[in-house]
Amino acid sequence: MAIDCLVLGAGQEVGKSCVVVSINGKRIMFDCGMHMGYTDSRRYPDFSLISKTGDFDNALTCVIVTHFHLDHIGALPYFTEVCGYKGPIYMTYPTKALAPLMLEDYRKNMDRRGEGEQFTAEHIAECMKKGTWVSFSFAHFIQMLQCLEKDGLGVSLSFRYVFKIVISYERNHLHNPSIFGVWTGERYIIMKDQLPGFNYFLEVYCLKLSFYSDLTPSVIPVDLKQTVQVDKDLQIRAYYAGHVIGAAMFYAKVGDAAMVYTGDYNMTPDRHLGAAQIDRLQLDLLITESTYATTIRDSRYGREREFLKAVHNCVAAGGKVLIPTFALGRAQELCILLEDYWERMNLKVPIYFSAVRNFDRSLINAPGPCVLFATPGMIVGGFSLEVFMQWAPSENNLVTLPGYCVAGTIGHKLMSGKPTKIDLDKDTQIDVRCQIHQLSFSPHTDAKGIMDLVKFLSPKHAILVHGEKPKMATLKERIQSELGIQCYCPANNETVTIPSTHYVKADASDTFIRSCLNPNFKFSTCSSVDKSYLDSNGSKAVSRLSVSDDRVSEGILVVGKGKKAKVIHQDELLNTFGEKRHEIQFAYCFPMHMTRTENIPSASDLLCGLDKCTLISRLSTILSNELSEGNILDLGEQLQVESFRVSVCLSDNCPHRLSGSFQSNLESVFFCCCWAVADEKLAWKIISIMKGSTLQTT
Repeated sequence: MAIDCLVLGAGQEVGKSCVVVSINGKRIMFDCGMHMGYTDSRRYPDFSLISKTGDFDNALTCVIVTHFHLDHIGALPYFTEVCGYKGPIYMTYPTKALAPLMLEDYRKNMDRRGEGEQFTAEHIAECMKKGTWVSFSFAHFIQMLQCLEKDGLGVSLSFRYVFKIVISYERNHLHNPSIFGVWTGERYIIMKDQLPGFNYFLEVYCLKLSFYSDLTPSVIPVDLKQTVQVDKDLQIRAYYAGHVIGAAMFYAKVGDAAMVYTGDYNMTPDRHLGAAQIDRLQLDLLITESTYATTIRDSRYGREREFLKAVHNCVAAGGKVLIPTFALGRAQELCILLEDYWERMNLKVPIYFSAVRNFDRSLINAPGPCVLFATPGMIVGGFSLEVFMQWAPSENNLVTLPGYCVAGTIGHKLMSGKPTKIDLDKDTQIDVRCQIHQLSFSPHTDAKGIMDLVKFLSPKHAILVHGEKPKMATLKERIQSELGIQCYCPANNETVTIPSTHYVKADASDTFIRSCLNPNFKFSTCSSVDKSYLDSNGSKAVSRLSVSDDRVSEGILVVGKGKKAKVIHQDELLNTFGEKRHEIQFAYCFPMHMTRTENIPSASDLLCGLDKCTLISRLSTILSNELSEGNILDLGEQLQVESFRVSVCLSDNCPHRLSGSFQSNLESVFFCCCWAVADEKLAWKIISIMKGSTLQTT
């Protein structure tokens, strides 16, 4: 099985976050955002890539929204009300409460700018409280009725949703076309007092059935760390993400495959929100934002001092301070910061917040200094743009940009340098003489935070979204080189396919289980220096026996057609398939160096009777000093280590000897070796030791 990730937005850019993940037959859309820098077709994700026919209900299992920022939820009313998606949408309780405010604020800004209306106030309201039509078969309804006598109304104590069943028909009109039922999470239960006559009518007229949820919206709020069973296969869970109130990372699991989509998050606490928190999970995939992929932030206190100094200097000189920000999120943190500073410094300069109801717009032209929080952020339009156009020409005024600004916005142009003029459109040019101050009060985590999260979760694969292409490439290399995790940075409308985990449940044979429980002793010799034995020759090398019990569960997985998988011991394999045992033996004959003195006979004289045993004994000493594994057994005329056997070879035409002669000034003696395939690695290690050593016959 594989996990397919279709990136519809935030691929190598910041804006319109939208990733569609197919995991073990389920298809989840994570976020449904809009791009703040575009007013054309690039504003929304290309939803046609999800379904060419526009049947999004069958194409998607559910939609998950991580938080209320427009680049994560801005396209949702368009997707539900214009494109027609009617399926379930999951988000946290704060996100569900605050999202309509953000969407309505943006819609009003579109109206003021004269842009074409993409969705209306009614669309927003319907999107956030929508009910869901679900069709089911006649056979399913009959099955439901058959469950009534067994379950009755007792199951109503555990009901989750109450539905109004609306019956449409093909032939005759029924006098009571609507009945009420209970959804228990597994089946539909009809109240008994509404049953009389229905079996008859249903069987005779073959009704087409559907039901509508009057009481339960398709936007389903979830609590943090609440495991939600979307259907019998898919479960999701939200984790605290920091960033803004209600922001959540979402964990999704289908079968054995699991993943996390972070949305936006912050790994460091601030004045009103804590740091992101998540359990250590076993993940096939982590999809993480990378807004600040290469940035390491200074301390929060240093950034706060810099911000307060810039604002204080401006108002002290009689200037006005514009802080373009969204109504929720950083605005609250900065308000807390300024309020505390104003009290400590006993400042009387007014601070205004344009997002409050019935804000007096004439205050922007009032004489004297002031501080104004104006929406929306990034100066993409609305009141913040209106104020900027009036205050920008004055050198006494200050525009401070507290966070990230998407490419294409006026805020991004101001951050990219200090322009003297900005073209708003072909007929409008803004004269920019005011002070520009940029501060990193962004609620996004920095590069260290991203690396910390990836290291903590240690997924098998990672995908970077919501970032700038060059910086994402740098972070990708760090993740791969430092953490050894395969990482991807897909562009918009690209699909990344990664393998997913699939566990096979298997039985185990009794023989295999016993083999796992039985001791598995391994004997080996190692040489050490005995410091207690000191004479003129120095220390003495002593061979010591080492014993270990390595119980390795090695078996063979057998999967038969139509049968459950089973792990068996290797000795059972032949009986299972009715085959005879065949063993493969390897053999090799090679020369080994040997030295001798005048009192010692030649090599040919040594190769007889007791002298073979002498050579084997000398070889045993060499291997005992050099080989740290296996039990070396001296069997007289041959040596054995596991299945490896070696003996002196007297044959001049040994079939295991390589062609060619051994040229050396030293005498040599041939050894013939054989071993089983299981000990091939050990065998070549012993042969290497023998070839690199010399037999001492003195």
